[in-house]
Amino acid sequence: MSIIQEFLRYNRQTILPEIGDEGQEKIKNAKVLVIGAGGLGCPILQYIATAGIGTIGIVDFDTIEIHNLHRQILYTEDQVGLSKALTAKQKLEQLNPLIKVIAFEEKLTPKNASSILSQFDLIVDGSDNFTTRYLVNDTCVDLGKTLVYGSILKFEGQLAVFNHNGSKNLRDLFPEMPDPKDVPNCDLNGVLGTLPGMIGTMMAHETLKLILELLTLRNELVLFDTTNWSFTKLKF
Repeated sequence: MSIIQEFLRYNRQTILPEIGDEGQEKIKNAKVLVIGAGGLGCPILQYIATAGIGTIGIVDFDTIEIHNLHRQILYTEDQVGLSKALTAKQKLEQLNPLIKVIAFEEKLTPKNASSILSQFDLIVDGSDNFTTRYLVNDTCVDLGKTLVYGSILKFEGQLAVFNHNGSKNLRDLFPEMPDPKDVPNCDLNGVLGTLPGMIGTMMAHETLKLILELLTLRNELVLFDTTNWSFTKLKF
């Protein structure tokens, strides 16, 4: 793609005085890892890819199932049974041929977490379970990586930035991981498909702000209740 085509692709964001050519170069040079290519991961991946983040990693060992399709909008029915990570990689490369996408078709574990996360500048956690969330958080603390955190349930979502330039992390907010049996999840309690789209887009937005060194969340947890459109920001 020519320089002119690249200019035209990103023009609507580079004309923002907060971004410009210098900011677009930061985006181009960034390496971002997204944990999970599901409900949150799909909008996160689409928006950071089309924004021009130069290197995107995807960690997901799961395959596409038909019940994913109402909210995981990277996928179509003819892709049921295929790898989420590889399918997402293919779709992102179609959305933006200027970027590099790396698929990790494996479950994140204490054995591989450090080696995978260490390859990236910024980590975005779109996972759907506390075991992975705490593993990602603790690995980011060990490696000194900034973490964008989000979660969803029913009609509500959460958003935070952890471990950024000395800020607090997940364990400062919730010191101990809850027993999975005591925690409601989308498999049992459901989720409206548009909710992960909203929270995932907010996570992508915060990711880009971090790369651009703009003002971002710091020791704050955003609670978003879509039943009454209320935002609550808690300091911790």
